[in-house]
Formats: sequence, structure tokens, C-alpha cells
Amino acid sequence: MLPASRSGAALDVGCGAGDNARILAEHGWTVHGITLSQVEHASAVHVCSKVWVHDLDTGLPQETEGQYDLAVFSHVLEHLRTPESLLRQISRVLRPGGQIIVALPNVLNWHQRVLFLLGRFNYTDQGIMDVTHLRFYTYSSGRAMLEACGFRVVSAKTAGSVLPWGPIRRVIPSFTSAVDRFFCLIRPGLFGRQLLYLAVAE
Repeated sequence: MLPASRSGAALDVGCGAGDNARILAEHGWTVHGITLSQVEHASAVHVCSKVWVHDLDTGLPQETEGQYDLAVFSHVLEHLRTPESLLRQISRVLRPGGQIIVALPNVLNWHQRVLFLLGRFNYTDQGIMDVTHLRFYTYSSGRAMLEACGFRVVSAKTAGSVLPWGPIRRVIPSFTSAVDRFFCLIRPGLFGRQLLYLAVAE
């Protein structure tokens, strides 16, 4: 989802231990990060130029006054009480034409739909029904949220698995990956487990 042939200053909003920041840095980006965890901060500082420990439910840290070319929200918005407030606020630290990359879990992934049909709405320790998720998104509602907050979606796609391939994936990984990509392309809201958006501030 990274903008093609481009690098600059990036803000990793909810950077965790710095996994995405490491990818950004490898592509030439200068990365600043925000995390809620002191433990994650200790790891993220090795790949980010700056890292703030901060509760995003209170907005952005006051120190983030610089101008960023890119902001990344990888599985963080679903953990916030008012993610729209944070999305509207991010525009003040984006340069003109600045972009955001957003990853969200898809609550209407086919597997989750089966569980709902069976009457199972149980929270878990991780995944789509993570007990710390405060908001739930679909392919269309994720896009609608971004547009309502002043962004134009440039690209939207999903990633997921059509079947629980198990050991088959290790035997024929290229085939299973191709099948997954095909079905996520034709029915993103059904087969996508992860919702991915690239959007530009209007």
C-alpha cells in the first residue's frame, strides 16, 4: 500500500514494537511513532527517529507538529473510543497531498459470518473479536468513515484466506495465495479478513 516511488516523513500511529516502521525505514522513510506501551517503546526506538508514549484516545501528542507525508494506522482505530476525532486531527500534521494507510479487521469476514449464524458472538484474546476492540468495521463502513473524516480513498483492498488451508499452504503456497487474492478481489467484503485503505487528505 506504500505510495509508489516515494518516501519522506511518516507517522506510525500505534506503532507497537516498530514492525511497520521497520518496513517504512527500509523503503527510505523517516519514521516517528506513537505507542501506548513502555515495553513497545523500548523496541520501537531502534527503528523510529522519535517515539512518543501516548494515549491516542486523547488525540495526538502535542509534540507532533511536524509535517508528514504519510500516516499509518495499522489495526489501531478499532481500539479507540472516537477514531473519527483522531482521523480529523491527523490532517493538521499532514503536508498538502499527504496520505494515510489504514488497516482494519473485517467483522463480516466469511468465517465470522458463520459464527454469527451459529449464534456465537464471543470475544477472544486476539483477532477480529479481540476483547479490546471498541469498534467494528466492514469493507464499506471503513471506507465511509474515512470519507466522512475528509479523506478521499485512492485504493481499497482486502487480505484474507478463502479456506483454512492448513498444511496445504506449505505444499502449494503460490496456488493458495493466488486463490486467496482472487476471491478477495471479487468479493472483498466477504473473504477479506483485513481491510486496507490508502487515502489522501482532501
